[in-house]
Amino acid sequence: MKLYFMGICGTAMGQAALLARAEGHEVIGADDGVYPPMSTVLAEAGVEVALGYDPQRLQRLAPDLVVIGNAQARGNPEVEWLLETRLIPFTSLPALLHDLVLRHRRNVVVCGTHGKTTTTALTAFLLRENGRDPGFLIGGVPQDPPMGSHLGAHSDPFVIEGDEYDSAFFDKRSKFIHYAPHIAILNNLEFDHADIFRDLVDVQRTFSHLARIVPRNGFILLNGDDPNLKALGPMPWTQVIRVGVSAGNDARILDFAESAGGAEFRLEWRDRPWGRVRWSLPGLFNARNAAMAAVAASLATVGKGGTIKLESLARFRGVKRRQEVRLSHAGLTVIEDFGHHPTALGETLRSLRGRYPGARLTALFEPRSNTARIRALQADFTLALGEADEIYLGPINRPEKLAAAERMDVAEVARDLAGRGLQAESFSSNAALLQRLTAQTLPRAGGSRVVVFFSNGSFDGILDAYVAEATRPSSPP
Repeated sequence: MKLYFMGICGTAMGQAALLARAEGHEVIGADDGVYPPMSTVLAEAGVEVALGYDPQRLQRLAPDLVVIGNAQARGNPEVEWLLETRLIPFTSLPALLHDLVLRHRRNVVVCGTHGKTTTTALTAFLLRENGRDPGFLIGGVPQDPPMGSHLGAHSDPFVIEGDEYDSAFFDKRSKFIHYAPHIAILNNLEFDHADIFRDLVDVQRTFSHLARIVPRNGFILLNGDDPNLKALGPMPWTQVIRVGVSAGNDARILDFAESAGGAEFRLEWRDRPWGRVRWSLPGLFNARNAAMAAVAASLATVGKGGTIKLESLARFRGVKRRQEVRLSHAGLTVIEDFGHHPTALGETLRSLRGRYPGARLTALFEPRSNTARIRALQADFTLALGEADEIYLGPINRPEKLAAAERMDVAEVARDLAGRGLQAESFSSNAALLQRLTAQTLPRAGGSRVVVFFSNGSFDGILDAYVAEATRPSSPP
């Protein structure tokens, strides 16, 4: 079958396109911005990617099926042509994945407001390290496993990142509803995606819908410390396994500690020792991701917990743009993080305090996601960013799409933080932010500093520009 992917440079779309090609289908696609990392991955794989959307080109290519990404909307010229002519059938990405890959597999679906990409990568990595050949689709660019998608052996599990965002403009169900979970990981639950969910109860409702399609011989792995997940109530139709730090969880994280040398913790399975983990990933939140992945991998292979060997976690390198160290040079550490929710920002900043004791902590934040751009969580973002010593706030992305009263007020956030004794500034452009950051932090006169860039987008390329300036030969050592 000849498949055409609209929005192919999106991470999930690109990885799904590679899976479809591995299944033997011909794959082509288009995007209105051909950008890394997926543009690079697709080019290396020899996938043809056209720039922009052109109905005449689409008609000439004559695919058997068009896969419409959820970033596409009415008004897209190819969408309008498909709807008017009905010459080519179309579907959503989640529906395609179900029909081509997931329908006959035992699927591990990794869900939650935070940590989905890392937990998906961890689960696939642990399965591979323990002698299995799982399929997987990771919504990012992992360093381990060494690729973001893989069909694997049909007799082994398929691990997929389960996003609660909607499937397409014509299918408003959450993506994960399509993914036929045998094991569903519910890692955490908070209000997010304010453009499609009204409130926390609305998000809980879609997670409840997912839980109800887990079969009775399957499992729900639940963060037993999360009150928003506890509020989902009992789930007597399937087997529920609880993971967390508190007593009463089936799998427990104990003795977590973090220092400049890394992090370590112990895992127990139903009060029996499982193993000790020493690794490079920061934060208790990543320890929880690892615990979830280890339990899921155990259940997916032998049907009981505490069986997967944990030693290989010491070699796990994580996912690009998730607390990724981009520079460590002459007392300056620069970190890139995909964080775009206040809880994630706060946890990461607190973890960096333990990882880099005594360093001055500088946080840069681009309000880009549909939740970060609105006022609803402004107080929470202010509290989270207050974990840093100094804060630089970029302008909100696409402000013209929101009424003034609905937008996050970055100037107000900066004033509130400054009122707490922190150095905080807001900027009308990311270029102005970069100029100020460079002037304030380069050159450096002794001491150590950690600069962390938080954005789920490109931040207009200022991170790369800052790293380049910091490593110029003319910069003082």
